[in-house]
Amino acid sequence: MNDKKELKRELLLPGDLIEDEGVKPGRGTFKRDGKIYAATLGIKTVRSGYVNIAAQSGRYDPKKGDRVIGTVTDVNSSIWMVDLNAPFPAVLHVNDVPWRVEFGDTKRYIDVGDAILVKISNVDELKKIQISMDEEGLRKLNNGQVIEIAPSQVPRVIGRKGSMISMLKNYTDCRIYVGQNGRIWIDGPLEGQYVAVKAIQMIEEKAQVIGLTDAVEEYLKAETGKVLEVDKENV
Repeated sequence: MNDKKELKRELLLPGDLIEDEGVKPGRGTFKRDGKIYAATLGIKTVRSGYVNIAAQSGRYDPKKGDRVIGTVTDVNSSIWMVDLNAPFPAVLHVNDVPWRVEFGDTKRYIDVGDAILVKISNVDELKKIQISMDEEGLRKLNNGQVIEIAPSQVPRVIGRKGSMISMLKNYTDCRIYVGQNGRIWIDGPLEGQYVAVKAIQMIEEKAQVIGLTDAVEEYLKAETGKVLEVDKENV
């Protein structure tokens, strides 16, 4: 059974003419002589009257409010420097964590190499990024592993209404969190982690392929031996 929604996915090359009528140019496009063209390689989407191209590769473009997974790269007496797979590092200040951290005691809470789930609290005009952990659900990610995909493929891994990621969790018995920056944390049985990683890699590599949902489900069934009901209309 093919997912009808996948038929609408269209991979465009830079310079390709976008022939949709009545739309305005959005992210990843440009307008010339009254016509709209793709500015980057990516998947075309049309939402709220705007046509956008989700780039197939590249670094994460940080946005205020996004929840992302970062890796700590440096620590000093009052801040942590964090890599978010963005053009510039982010800053996490001791005032933006859920603990009362004494001056100079930062490494006792978060150290270089730690993976953390954070929220982007601000991005200024110079692309300086401030992040926070002082909110429910944000934390240091202990155990498990972090993998990375193209940020543009995050919606495909999550699925409509979270249905693709739910399928992955149910088949693998793993906890999985997908950051908007393309970093994905997976924790659970080692066999389940392996299957989840392979399935996510399949989703990224074949994101524009018709029938991807069925292919992913067949892989999960074969690897886990489970047969589960999946709401394919929302994947």
